[in-house]
Formats: sequence, C-alpha cells, structure tokens
Amino acid sequence: MTPFHQLTATSLRGQPVPMADYAGKVVLVVNTASHCGFTPQYAGLEALYKKYADQGLVVLGFPCNQFGKQEPGGADDIAQTCHINYGVSFPMFGKIEVNGAAAHPLFRYLKDALPGVLGGRIKWNFTKFLIGRNGKPLRRFAPITPPQKMEAAILAALETDAKP
Repeated sequence: MTPFHQLTATSLRGQPVPMADYAGKVVLVVNTASHCGFTPQYAGLEALYKKYADQGLVVLGFPCNQFGKQEPGGADDIAQTCHINYGVSFPMFGKIEVNGAAAHPLFRYLKDALPGVLGGRIKWNFTKFLIGRNGKPLRRFAPITPPQKMEAAILAALETDAKP
C-alpha cells in the first residue's frame, strides 16, 4: 500500500475516510475556501468530476482557513457554499491546516512528494495535487490554474495509469 493510501482524513460530516477507499482511482486533492477569489473553481472541479468519474476520477476537497481567513464557517456553512452555490457532489472533508506544525498528514505528504514554488509550503487556496491510480503523486497545480487547464493531465493519468 502506498503512503497516500495509508492516510485517513475526516469527512465534512465527521466520519473517518481512509484514502485506501480511493485505491484504483485518479485523485485530485484540492485545498479549498468558500470566500476566496478562486472559489468559483468549485464549478470547474465539479465539471471535471462529473465528466470523468465513470473513468475513475475523484476530486477531494479540503477546506482550509489559513489564507486570509477565507474559510471561516463550520461544516454546515461549507456544505451550503459547496452544494447550493456550486453544485458540488464530490467528497468534501473537514476543515484542516495545510501549512505549519498542525498541517494535516495528507498535505505534509503531498508537499514532500511534490514541492512547489515555496518548497514545502502551500501558497494559497485551491492548490491542487493529482495522484495516480496507484497512489503516486503525479503533478501539482498552482491556485491560479483553472480546472479546465488540468484536463489534459487528468486524461493522461486516466489513460496511462493502469487500473489495479
């Protein structure tokens, strides 16, 4: 089992979710925020999820309040923004930290595997990590990268990354 598949996160409703549940899927992990200039990316992420879910793509949203306090609400507020405002149907998780001593182990792992411009730090909300079906981190995308600009990389992962 890969390090990614050994990790667990808590769903928006408080239930533990092992990343092993996503073995065999291409996973896009995104740190999100409901009151950010990039928040409209939820719509593009949902479009990718709906378009490629049958081929094995899953998008995982991880709300974070570390950047400009742009995710101030609780689970109900986050769910309302995601589901009502953007029609999000992909899995959303409980609010986490992505940088610093309290960073969630998932993001510590992803930052080590795919360091960005700031090395071992997340620059802002809507940083995205693409993980292959085998659990290997493949690519990191900047917050400014709109979801539609990731489609070629997602397709390549879906097509070339062997199913288990």
